Amino acid sequence: MFDSLDALGSALMAQQYIAERGLTTAIYLALKLNKPLFLEGEAGVGKTEIAKVLSRLLNTELIRLQCYEGLDANSALYEWNYAAQMLHLRLLEASGAARNEMETDLFSPQFLMSRPLLRAVEASADGAPPVLLIDEIDRADEEFE
Repeated sequence: MFDSLDALGSALMAQQYIAERGLTTAIYLALKLNKPLFLEGEAGVGKTEIAKVLSRLLNTELIRLQCYEGLDANSALYEWNYAAQMLHLRLLEASGAARNEMETDLFSPQFLMSRPLLRAVEASADGAPPVLLIDEIDRADEEFE
């Protein structure tokens, strides 16, 4: 990774990103301490771009959650693929499967549609954590925040 602030600053520069010393320090500490980094600021100051640059520098996935009015937990975490579940249920019924087998099969990972937050957790468990960009959280409803 980066053994100094200057090394991180140089890596950011190589990616065409000019960061102030305070931002470089915050990123460096977050990486060293293995902690999340929350950036806020006016539109156009480079928050989204730094997430993209960091994902390239760290050679990890960039997962983006775009917030909007009406965003709910299901849209951010996961949803069940109801259409596929219903089709599978009909096939199990036609084959004469036992009821408990049907229930177990219906809520298996094959029917789970991972959304950004769950994808980030799953990716972290598999190895290098991704860069999770939660964009425009102020546009989400208060309940979601």
